[in-house]
Amino acid sequence: MLGILSAGIAPGLALLSYFYLKDEYEPEPISFVFRTFLYGALLVFPIMFIQHVLETEHLVKSQLFDAFFNSSLLEEFFKWFILFYAIYQHVEFDEPFDGIVYGVAVSLGFATVENIFYLIANGIEHAMTRALLPVSSHALFGVIMGFYLGKAKFTEGFKTKWITLSLLLPFVLHGSYDFILISLENWLFIILPFMIFLWWFGLRKVKKAKVLSANHFKKYPEQKAQAPV
Repeated sequence: MLGILSAGIAPGLALLSYFYLKDEYEPEPISFVFRTFLYGALLVFPIMFIQHVLETEHLVKSQLFDAFFNSSLLEEFFKWFILFYAIYQHVEFDEPFDGIVYGVAVSLGFATVENIFYLIANGIEHAMTRALLPVSSHALFGVIMGFYLGKAKFTEGFKTKWITLSLLLPFVLHGSYDFILISLENWLFIILPFMIFLWWFGLRKVKKAKVLSANHFKKYPEQKAQAPV
């Protein structure tokens, strides 16, 4: 059991550390990042319950519905809801890159608990595949969600576009990911280029968020001066 727990937790913590260390201007309090991670972990239970009800009542009638609504919409909406209503207005969310840190934290909290349950049910031999596919994809969906929430918070004027994209893009990408896995016989030949694209797109958002944070601190240098070392 200890081996399964370690294999289930390690990829989530590794990816969270990677994106956390990308914040070059004002690192977020580890306690608050961990709290956000726990929010994501707790989301597993209501989502699993809703998915169980949908399947028990035979409301999942197609692979398309299963991929985009039973999985993608439920998971991304709940993660977005936590970010928007519990994190977005928080005082620690004080630069554009913070959206990525907290987006990754809530996504990997969810992915880590989901990963542990999967490995308990199916065996530790799936740990590497789980780390490379579902855990890393959840992290990248969180990057994209957080990038647009950070852009919304620190962009003057009309914010609805960016808030909408913060939910819409992860929903579409997550649904596409799941649809590839559950509907295509030769899914491996499509999921590999899809994951390469997802990493490229996510890391591009990381670079853009760094630029937005740099510009933010140029505009408000006193904020960075007061930041904890």
